[in-house]
Amino acid sequence: QVQVVESGGGLVQPGGSLRLSCAASGRTFSAYAMGWFRQAPGKDREFVGSMRWSGGTTYYADSVKGRFSISRARAGYTMYLQMNNLTPEDTAVYYCAAHRTGASGYDVWGQGTQVTVSS
Repeated sequence: QVQVVESGGGLVQPGGSLRLSCAASGRTFSAYAMGWFRQAPGKDREFVGSMRWSGGTTYYADSVKGRFSISRARAGYTMYLQMNNLTPEDTAVYYCAAHRTGASGYDVWGQGTQVTVSS
């Protein structure tokens, strides 16, 4: 069974930093890309950033460029989202998703982790 699990959310003050982790597992799991999305209360889910697994190319939404960065572990399908200079507008549930090899889009989603930026 393939699954994606996020961790690392919490409460942080404006200007602070937080790192989220995402681990994908499954006996036959293979990813074309993995991405981060977020959904704030009353808003649609939005793209935050992604990494193409072969080659490691990353992409970011304009709203987080220069503040957020995606990296991965050397082995396995573990990905990180380093978030710096956080603002209250970054408050949301953050989701990790996998675009499996051969799939037409992100087809495996985590349960989400809450990030709250508040003083």
